Amino acid sequence: MNWMKTQRIILASQSPRRKELLAQAGFEFDVMVADIDEENFPADLAITDLPAYLAQKKAQKIFDLHHTQDRLILAADSLVFKDQRIYTKPIDRSDAIYILDSLQGQKHEVITGVCLLSADYLDIRSVLTEVVFEPMSKPEIEYYIDVFKPYDKAGAYGIQDWIGLCKVKEIRGSYSNIMGLPMNIVYTMLEKYLTKA
Repeated sequence: MNWMKTQRIILASQSPRRKELLAQAGFEFDVMVADIDEENFPADLAITDLPAYLAQKKAQKIFDLHHTQDRLILAADSLVFKDQRIYTKPIDRSDAIYILDSLQGQKHEVITGVCLLSADYLDIRSVLTEVVFEPMSKPEIEYYIDVFKPYDKAGAYGIQDWIGLCKVKEIRGSYSNIMGLPMNIVYTMLEKYLTKA
């Protein structure tokens, strides 16, 4: 498994969950945060393609700003979707309550776009996971938000905490995808690049 150490990766993300997942998988990496405008995107872009589009923008910004031609950049972006509506990070407590009330008792999708970029390489993937929530009462929603403060998470929840333990009825697809980095796909992408002749 020496290929995992052959090149130090740049993770273009400030997410502690993505850092934890990549480290647990055995990769060495540096972190650079890509501050991009996530509100403006092509009008004809399908909303389910938005995570991959944003992931590529993050990787490209790191590449352009930090002159990283000799490095491999890994970027990702995750969004929550239900009925063709996007649920991003909540802006405040009221928004978080609204989001979770909209998702409770129903199925939604988490889509993560993943981009690998170097001076001579580009690989972009999208991974979809379906999540089914049990019904949640307003006191349960308020408890979750007030205790776990999920303001940095798309869809206003983290699968790894109380809501994942107590209120997720079913998951179809990658668990780590819901955390923000589908590691089975990321591992395959990195192996393909790092072992190429």
